[in-house]
Amino acid sequence: MALRDRLDRLPPAPIRLTRSLPRYTVERDIPVTMPDGVTLLADRYVPRGARSAPTILVRTPYGRRGPAAVLNGLPFVPFGFQLLVQSVRGTFGSGGEFDPLGNEREDGLATVAWLREQPWFDGSFATYGASYLGYSAWALAAEAGPALKAMALQITASSFREAAYVGGSFALESTLGWTELTRRQTSTLGLLTAPLVSRRRALRAARSLRPLSELDVLAGGEPMRFYRDLLANHESGAEYWRRRDFSGTVGQVAAPVTLLGGWYDVFLPWQVKDYLTLRAAGHRPYLTIGPWWHADARHTLVSFREALAWFKAHLRGDLSAVRANPVRLYVTGAREWRDYRDWPPPGMRRERWHLHGGGGLGEDGPQDSRPTAYRFDPSDPTPALGGPSLLGSSKPVDNRPLEKRRDVLVFTSAALKKDLDLIGPVVADLFVRSSREHTDFLVRLCDVAPDGTSRNVCEGGLRLDPQHPAGGAVGTQGVRRVAIDLWPVGHRFCRGHRIRVHVTSGAYPKVAVNPGTGEPLATAASPGVPADQEVFHDPDHPSAILLPVVERSPEASVSDPDAEESPDLGAC
Repeated sequence: MALRDRLDRLPPAPIRLTRSLPRYTVERDIPVTMPDGVTLLADRYVPRGARSAPTILVRTPYGRRGPAAVLNGLPFVPFGFQLLVQSVRGTFGSGGEFDPLGNEREDGLATVAWLREQPWFDGSFATYGASYLGYSAWALAAEAGPALKAMALQITASSFREAAYVGGSFALESTLGWTELTRRQTSTLGLLTAPLVSRRRALRAARSLRPLSELDVLAGGEPMRFYRDLLANHESGAEYWRRRDFSGTVGQVAAPVTLLGGWYDVFLPWQVKDYLTLRAAGHRPYLTIGPWWHADARHTLVSFREALAWFKAHLRGDLSAVRANPVRLYVTGAREWRDYRDWPPPGMRRERWHLHGGGGLGEDGPQDSRPTAYRFDPSDPTPALGGPSLLGSSKPVDNRPLEKRRDVLVFTSAALKKDLDLIGPVVADLFVRSSREHTDFLVRLCDVAPDGTSRNVCEGGLRLDPQHPAGGAVGTQGVRRVAIDLWPVGHRFCRGHRIRVHVTSGAYPKVAVNPGTGEPLATAASPGVPADQEVFHDPDHPSAILLPVVERSPEASVSDPDAEESPDLGAC
């Protein structure tokens, strides 16, 4: 099936981008001067013949012309919206130095102030964009004033800090790959080649197992500032992040917000956190989560459709285009979209599935058994075969090769007697002990088909150290109880399938190896020391995974029971 056909079958909306493009005018390289004298450049697209039209503001580091123009929102212009696309500081002709994440609040607010003074501005604007574009929108949103009428953001979050240090571990592949991408994109054909080339270079550098401080030069041939800044500012509370984290202002945003994410996207946990923050502040945001990853082209058309409906509603007053229920979720395995009033779905209950000695997993309580042990060796780190990544595909894969390793514990349920729908947050509650004060634990949830294929559904990790143990001591034997947040899930485990849980201490090169020595990321040079790990699962230490079970209900309307997903996680 063609890509366009598949996208058209994703969550239905009354608006289709099938109208032929009328003519529009473009004003190129508009100078916008910042308070410090630096000039940023913008392009303005105007529907021909429009006397007054609301403005959609996009601030991007990825360029304004060619294919980038389409992704920046050009398809909105034929529907009667002005589009202003600005290159952020230090990119594609804009002055100053590109300091990723560092100037978006100040430059964004200065741009809004400039926008309000333009004779063609009709008094209302919206923000739009994915990834960094969405982040730059969050940076200005709380202080933009009443002229900001709507926000439509995709695969993004108000803060990137937690995505850079997942559970406290350094997200090596994504951070190194993105830094190399932004360095390369300004070269000839860079925008077309960088996503693939940069990921390959980052992976090759990471797999060398050289010290983290050397990998930017190994990948890109020169020191890269952003990568080094992330290494140097790993600690929670670092001043570096105070002006780059806007999660604390999300609840102050008055404009209506709609968010679109993917179950396999690197930013999903924090995008959901932004949704929950808006809800706690009394707002009514919308949320769509589909079977997508960050670089997945399939969410592009859906993003345009949903954003167009949102802009029509909140910039033009046409509420007929907006769906009734705020939350729309694609349930993998069930192959269907469902609409809910909120996230997590009303009526969700947590079921505690206990880890058992001998590799079992079940709803029955913990059993008397000795702890299960494994050794993590930093010189031969446990790899990640799948899981969320910024560049490339993050579609679930068969994890059976990984499960053969001695440093991966596997706990598997009996075959399910009926379908089990999991929709909501997933948490692992583990009782663990390590021979090292500094160590990682990672938990992965998999769906095991009758033929034995074991595909990853979601995962999460946690870095432990003496100062931040992230869990309480249990007894006097060095056992710690730790809670590990996995990615949110929307998945059906079909009848006859089995639930599987991995416990391990690495997912390389997605996250950097923990050397076990406590050395800072930026200066660690040793290959590390092995860690002997134990997972307890007896009545005094009832290790378990908490699963969000949802029953089908009348309010959970099915949007499209025939929707096609990729990958197909063993649909029932």
